[in-house]
Amino acid sequence: MITHLDRYRQIAEILSRNGLGFLVSALGLEGRLPFRRQEHAEDAVRRPSRPEYLRIALEELGPTYIKMGQLLSTRPDLLPPDYQRELAKLQDRADPVPWPAIREELRQELGAEPESVFGFFDTAVMASASIGQVYSAALKDGTAVVVKVRRPGITTEVDQDLEILQNLASTASKHWEAARDYDLTGLMDEFARTLRSELDYLQEGRNADRFRLNFEDSTAVQIPRVYWDHTTSRVLTMDRITGMKVTDTKALDAAGIDRPALAVAAAGVEMQMVFDDGFFHADPHPGNLFVEPGGRVGLIDFGMVGEVDEKLRGQLSALFVGIVRKDPERMTNAIVRLNASGVRVDRVKLRMDLGPLIRMYSGRSLADAPVGSLITTGLGILRTHHIQLPREMALLLRMLIMTEGMGEVLDPDFRMGPTLAPYARRMTARQLNPVNYARRLGRAGAEALELGTELPDQVRRLIETLDFEGMEVHLRAEELLPLVIRLERVGNRLVAAIFASAFIRGVGELTLGDASRWKSWQAPLMSAGLASTGALGGYIAWTSRRARLRGM
Repeated sequence: MITHLDRYRQIAEILSRNGLGFLVSALGLEGRLPFRRQEHAEDAVRRPSRPEYLRIALEELGPTYIKMGQLLSTRPDLLPPDYQRELAKLQDRADPVPWPAIREELRQELGAEPESVFGFFDTAVMASASIGQVYSAALKDGTAVVVKVRRPGITTEVDQDLEILQNLASTASKHWEAARDYDLTGLMDEFARTLRSELDYLQEGRNADRFRLNFEDSTAVQIPRVYWDHTTSRVLTMDRITGMKVTDTKALDAAGIDRPALAVAAAGVEMQMVFDDGFFHADPHPGNLFVEPGGRVGLIDFGMVGEVDEKLRGQLSALFVGIVRKDPERMTNAIVRLNASGVRVDRVKLRMDLGPLIRMYSGRSLADAPVGSLITTGLGILRTHHIQLPREMALLLRMLIMTEGMGEVLDPDFRMGPTLAPYARRMTARQLNPVNYARRLGRAGAEALELGTELPDQVRRLIETLDFEGMEVHLRAEELLPLVIRLERVGNRLVAAIFASAFIRGVGELTLGDASRWKSWQAPLMSAGLASTGALGGYIAWTSRRARLRGM
């Protein structure tokens, strides 16, 4: 294991040799370079592009950096398409660890020799990646399985590189404006959590079990079963999924597979994950999808997943409302609420930039819109404004782009819109549902009431602080009157908002609880509500007029 100092020097030298001197400066690594890079004769013939240089450098730097590049390729909100395409080429391959070391790893984890645990174990490596190696085996009952074994010593290597990356991110944030705009330290912390989770095969097994439960009644997709008696944090044993590659159109045609129907079915699986289950496979590239002879899709590799929680669901709903209504103001508000960076967004400029995006599908419904083009164009606008999406949203948008691309390989006429539109309409309807409005108003009223109860204590502490500091404030009575009037108006409106939200929420709960009871109470409730609202309105108007007269 090399020292931290040697690793810093190695990083600086590799970046510099690959034409990324600006990164050496931004990361504060100039002092680590023993000499300046000399230009070679072949450089004058053909220099790789900067995205190519970056990919080559990450490959040279090893497993942690390859994983970081792969993660960055999933963030279309951070990198332009040319960088994404190049980093997507990063091959997570490594020379295999010799069998004796893997055998010892299996023996320590499973408590016995592989031959006694499994009915059959093929010692030839099926696949060798930077984190683990995959083998073919069979259980005692003959069930065909695959066994993933983590490479010995990989956690120590990853921990060292993650510590260095987090230090470099902190240094870059002090000297590089782009690093501050995109919260590079936060991104590195997120990457560290993601990679450490991927090192834990127990987490991947739990992800697979969750997908299997969500699709236990589905005939469209097969999720492999995890064999927990043969699984630990360093060893993962699952059903072996076999079939044709989803991109092998000749094999699919020879097997009589209806490719257009398969494209729709595969897209439908992803839509169910996102909009119904709130838990989706975030890396549906062709290597993770197989097609069985009957047309069912087999899905593997559950290390990268995304979740759609209630907050993200609400943000996504608000965005869909703006898209469906072709309303740039709503879209602007939704995007600003999504912004995960600390950069202040120019709302006026953002709203203007969204105009061409809306015109792209002017006169079309969402079902007819080019989803991939819309997302790609929209992400370009976000990058222009240095808007960083939450990780789950970025994964979701990338997944939609990948799903549409996969569908177009299966069927050149495939469009994502018809599959996405029903889910988007349903989510939009929920967002605009009066009951949901009532609930949001109720929450807002509760928060306003809580703020009102905390305000006196906050004012008291402010007074104590001012008194302690010895500050003197001199006010004349006539100067206080406008402030009192404004506070009175705010108080009146706060009371009205709390009352209205409570009334609407109560009606909503009554409606949800018993529709028949709502019919019998509809007239009295509406009468009482209108009368109360009228009385409140009259009271507010009267008090406002009286306050104005006092101020005259």
